[in-house]
Amino acid sequence: MATSRTFRRVALVGAVAALGASMPAAASGGVRADTPATVTSLAGTPARSGSPTSTVDRVADFYGAYIDVLFDSGRGRLANSLRGHYLTEQLRSSLARWEAAHHRDGVLRAKGVPIAWKVVYNDSGMGHCWTRVTLTWQDTGNQVHRTHLMVQSDLATRLISGIKAA
Repeated sequence: MATSRTFRRVALVGAVAALGASMPAAASGGVRADTPATVTSLAGTPARSGSPTSTVDRVADFYGAYIDVLFDSGRGRLANSLRGHYLTEQLRSSLARWEAAHHRDGVLRAKGVPIAWKVVYNDSGMGHCWTRVTLTWQDTGNQVHRTHLMVQSDLATRLISGIKAA
């Protein structure tokens, strides 16, 4: 008898959950009134999370913020402040030399601003973590291409200490 009651409760909870998932937020008593298009796009959007102690998350945070700043206002004080916060002093000096020689942004290894970015863990050892950064670009002819970078971070400080084309 206890098994039958438990089964009914589980079935009831499952039915209510299924019904709630299929109803729009406004119909289920929520305060949000999304259009069907908004609900569909929100359901397909990946969640984003991170941790200040994760070296990979810090690389992703840096590239996300840096690209946002370049997109919004171009290279200026805020972009330089981000570099000062996330990059080692030695890398900042190295980037300045690279940028003078190549006339491009050393963090992105290109001119312009990418339309998307992706950061994934690659490897770690000997006090360093390597992440792979993929930058997606769209040219004037709407052709999409990608740039792959290998980014080195110091595990002790979690600061980015190297960037090279992969």
